[in-house]
Amino acid sequence: MTAPIDGSARPRVAIVHDWLTVTGGAERVLEQLLRLYPQADLYTLIDVLPEGERAWLGGRQPITSFLQRAPFIATRHRAYLPLMPFAVEQWDFSGYDLVISSCHAVVKGLLTGPDQVHVGYVHSPMRYAWDLQAAYLRQQGLSGPKGWLARWLLHRIRLWDQVASQRVDVFIANSEFVARRIEKIYRRPAVVVPPPVDIDALRPSKHSEAFFLVVSRLVPYKRIDLIAEAFAGMPDRDLVIIGDGPERRRVEAIARGAANIRVLGHQPDAVVRDHLARCRAFVIAAIEDFGIGPVEAQACGKPVIALGRGGAAETLAGLEDPAPTAVFFETQDVAALQAAVRRFDTAADRIRPEDCRTRAERYAPELFRQRIAAIVEAALARHGKLIPIGH
Repeated sequence: MTAPIDGSARPRVAIVHDWLTVTGGAERVLEQLLRLYPQADLYTLIDVLPEGERAWLGGRQPITSFLQRAPFIATRHRAYLPLMPFAVEQWDFSGYDLVISSCHAVVKGLLTGPDQVHVGYVHSPMRYAWDLQAAYLRQQGLSGPKGWLARWLLHRIRLWDQVASQRVDVFIANSEFVARRIEKIYRRPAVVVPPPVDIDALRPSKHSEAFFLVVSRLVPYKRIDLIAEAFAGMPDRDLVIIGDGPERRRVEAIARGAANIRVLGHQPDAVVRDHLARCRAFVIAAIEDFGIGPVEAQACGKPVIALGRGGAAETLAGLEDPAPTAVFFETQDVAALQAAVRRFDTAADRIRPEDCRTRAERYAPELFRQRIAAIVEAALARHGKLIPIGH
């Protein structure tokens, strides 16, 4: 074991996460970072994670920002986005040698000095502030004076975000797709380390029933409405949708007119795993930064029908591959998805459960930790520092 760099008994490491409100893909990355550096202090702008979802924190009490005490923060935290850059800059990290940020919004803008190492794991640059601003404003129904105010605030956030990106010593992206966005927006290179997927909790299954499956947050960019409309036009194929969110009413309205579609809402992990093991195929129509759902489906030995853009183009193998795991469609519309489902009907025998499982195993948590550790150690070595891992 390497001795702490300052000769003390406790290495000085901080891990910083945007906010803790739900347990999703970003939080699974954070979980593995905490396993890699169990001695680290954990910072987050807001912590309102429900008590039943906190076991993976290992009893840690995160250090929060002044926003923790803001009115309605548990339900309206995104409304405080204009204050978040200021909140991040109020933390004092001068006592740490290594700071790792897990960022999809603002925490990469934390302040460190020249003798500190800041490694930034980026789930995505802020979509709503950059290339998806127009879609975000439409989804929020922001027009007129409110729309102009929102545009001005997002403009200010972009200016700050560009400056903040220069504070990171080493960028890590969760996919090649996100690395290209980092290069485009921040003009910085990024090393790609895909996020971890709990492969061991998902067992491969050769048993398939007749239904297709969606597991997703029901938010606009996921385009679950498109999937529902496509299957509403194919009444001989059943679709099960698991998930909740602001688009649920819209999706349920489509489902009410289609006897072959069931919307189950949020379900426990055990129910999700059971459906993954039994489904005929998993369906995704979003442009994902990475997309854990399709990898989890492959871990269960299941094929995927996916929009062939974003992270899915990296985690899945199309029919042209010697060991295919997916059928791709190229445009985000109902007709293209329906054509892909029909193409899947004729090609399903080519997709083998063992090939799906093998491809998913690329994203095992232990591989994630190994890759992160190597990058961090190289960054520390360039600064003449060494930090023990796992102690």
